[in-house]
Amino acid sequence: MNKNIELFCDGSVDPKTNIGFGAFFIYNKDTQNQNINIKMFKETSSTKLELEVLLWALKEQEDGQCVKVYTDCQNILTLLDRREKLEKNSFLTSSKKELKNSELYKDFYRQNDRLELSFIKIKGHKKSSLKDSIDNLFNLVDKASRQALREFNEKEEK
Repeated sequence: MNKNIELFCDGSVDPKTNIGFGAFFIYNKDTQNQNINIKMFKETSSTKLELEVLLWALKEQEDGQCVKVYTDCQNILTLLDRREKLEKNSFLTSSKKELKNSELYKDFYRQNDRLELSFIKIKGHKKSSLKDSIDNLFNLVDKASRQALREFNEKEEK
């Protein structure tokens, strides 16, 4: 088992139908063929989808792995810093209502406890001339999720 992996994940959602597609792959510089995993998620939003895709990818990893996650999702990037406060407040709002996506947040923290996670912020949708090799890798999951959503929507319109 490779203890250190690089995970690229992204999602694309149609706000009219709340259907989204997520894509992830584990980067392996020794292979030219990157296997991109794609999955449909229903009843989702852009924030929720990004988290659902990440959790789907993390659950496939073995305990103790060091996972470097590349994402453009600000919510995911702030979750580790927000953990103490969220847990202290039992994942409730100030008016004592359960936080939106609280079950996903709890699952995220379980995965974080099981794995060694680090996060790298990707600025999505850069001009091609400004992209480096990491941006180009991230672009693979960005394109795959958008293409899957577009193809699904085209099929549904027929």
